[in-house]
Amino acid sequence: QVQLVESGGGLVQPGGSLRLSCAASGSIFRVNTMAWYRQAPGKERELVARITIGGITNYADNVKGRFTVSRDNAENTVYLQMNSLKPEDTADYYCNALILGISYWGQGTQVTVSS
Repeated sequence: QVQLVESGGGLVQPGGSLRLSCAASGSIFRVNTMAWYRQAPGKERELVARITIGGITNYADNVKGRFTVSRDNAENTVYLQMNSLKPEDTADYYCNALILGISYWGQGTQVTVSS
Protein backbone atom coordinates (compact mmCIF):
# COMPACT_ATOMS: atom_id res chain seq x y z
CA GLN A 1 0.00 0.00 0.00
CA VAL A 2 1.39 3.37 -1.05
CA GLN A 3 0.22 6.67 0.39
CA LEU A 4 1.00 10.20 -0.69
CA VAL A 5 0.41 12.93 1.86
CA GLU A 6 0.55 16.58 0.83
CA SER A 7 1.02 19.56 3.11
CA GLY A 8 1.72 23.26 2.90
CA GLY A 9 -1.36 24.70 1.25
CA GLY A 10 -3.22 27.70 2.52
CA LEU A 11 -4.26 31.27 1.89
CA VAL A 12 -1.69 33.72 0.59
CA GLN A 13 -1.82 37.22 -0.86
CA PRO A 14 -0.89 37.88 -4.48
CA GLY A 15 2.87 38.07 -4.82
CA GLY A 16 3.38 35.80 -1.85
CA SER A 17 4.99 32.37 -1.58
CA LEU A 18 4.08 28.90 -0.42
CA ARG A 19 5.95 25.63 -0.26
CA LEU A 20 4.11 22.38 -0.80
CA SER A 21 5.44 19.03 0.34
CA CYS A 22 4.40 15.50 -0.55
CA ALA A 23 5.75 12.44 1.18
CA ALA A 24 5.30 8.94 -0.21
CA SER A 25 5.15 6.09 2.25
CA GLY A 26 4.41 2.38 2.23
CA SER A 27 5.83 -0.48 0.23
CA ILE A 28 8.14 1.55 -1.96
CA PHE A 29 11.27 0.29 -3.66
CA ARG A 30 11.83 3.33 -5.80
CA VAL A 31 9.74 6.31 -6.79
CA ASN A 32 10.33 7.26 -10.39
CA THR A 33 8.74 10.46 -11.62
CA MET A 34 7.03 12.70 -9.07
CA ALA A 35 4.80 15.54 -10.10
CA TRP A 36 2.41 18.24 -9.02
CA TYR A 37 -0.92 18.80 -10.71
CA ARG A 38 -3.62 21.30 -9.93
CA GLN A 39 -7.32 21.64 -10.53
CA ALA A 40 -9.17 24.92 -10.31
CA PRO A 41 -12.95 25.03 -9.88
CA GLY A 42 -14.68 24.19 -13.13
CA LYS A 43 -11.44 23.31 -14.89
CA GLU A 44 -9.60 20.13 -15.77
CA ARG A 45 -6.64 18.90 -13.78
CA GLU A 46 -3.40 20.16 -15.29
CA LEU A 47 0.27 19.37 -14.87
CA VAL A 48 2.17 22.02 -12.94
CA ALA A 49 5.65 20.53 -12.63
CA ARG A 50 7.38 17.18 -12.86
CA ILE A 51 10.73 15.81 -11.73
CA THR A 52 12.35 12.51 -12.60
CA ILE A 53 14.37 10.39 -10.20
CA GLY A 54 17.45 11.82 -11.90
CA GLY A 55 16.35 15.38 -11.26
CA ILE A 56 15.17 16.36 -14.73
CA THR A 57 12.34 18.85 -14.44
CA ASN A 58 9.69 20.34 -16.64
CA TYR A 59 7.07 22.96 -15.94
CA ALA A 60 3.83 24.28 -17.30
CA ASP A 61 4.42 27.48 -19.23
CA ASN A 62 2.31 29.54 -16.85
CA VAL A 63 4.48 28.71 -13.81
CA LYS A 64 7.95 28.81 -15.36
CA GLY A 65 10.22 31.16 -13.51
CA ARG A 66 7.90 31.28 -10.48
CA PHE A 67 7.65 27.67 -9.30
CA THR A 68 10.44 25.24 -8.52
CA VAL A 69 10.02 21.50 -8.08
CA SER A 70 12.58 19.47 -6.12
CA ARG A 71 12.79 16.11 -4.42
CA ASP A 72 14.55 14.19 -1.70
CA ASN A 73 14.97 10.66 -2.99
CA ALA A 74 16.07 9.32 0.37
CA GLU A 75 12.82 10.53 1.92
CA ASN A 76 10.61 9.87 -1.14
CA THR A 77 9.44 13.45 -0.86
CA VAL A 78 8.72 16.04 -3.52
CA TYR A 79 8.44 19.77 -2.97
CA LEU A 80 6.93 22.65 -4.88
CA GLN A 81 8.22 26.11 -4.07
CA MET A 82 5.73 28.64 -5.38
CA ASN A 83 6.77 32.29 -5.59
CA SER A 84 5.09 35.37 -7.04
CA LEU A 85 1.73 33.71 -6.65
CA LYS A 86 -1.19 35.01 -8.66
CA PRO A 87 -4.94 34.68 -8.13
CA GLU A 88 -5.06 32.34 -11.12
CA ASP A 89 -2.84 29.91 -9.20
CA THR A 90 -5.76 29.24 -6.88
CA ALA A 91 -6.57 25.54 -7.09
CA ASP A 92 -6.37 22.21 -5.36
CA TYR A 93 -2.84 20.89 -5.78
CA TYR A 94 -2.27 17.17 -6.10
CA CYS A 95 0.89 15.15 -5.76
CA ASN A 96 1.48 12.28 -8.17
CA ALA A 97 4.09 9.54 -8.02
CA LEU A 98 4.94 6.83 -10.54
CA ILE A 99 6.05 3.65 -8.78
CA LEU A 100 6.72 0.46 -10.75
CA GLY A 101 4.49 1.69 -13.52
CA ILE A 102 1.57 2.54 -11.25
CA SER A 103 0.40 6.11 -10.79
CA TYR A 104 -0.52 7.17 -7.28
CA TRP A 105 -2.28 10.34 -6.18
CA GLY A 106 -2.45 12.29 -2.99
CA GLN A 107 -5.67 13.71 -1.62
CA GLY A 108 -4.77 17.27 -2.52
CA THR A 109 -4.05 20.48 -0.69
CA GLN A 110 -5.86 23.73 -1.31
CA VAL A 111 -4.02 26.87 -2.36
CA THR A 112 -5.91 30.16 -2.39
CA VAL A 113 -4.30 33.35 -3.66
CA SER A 114 -6.39 36.32 -2.69
CA SER A 115 -6.11 39.74 -1.12
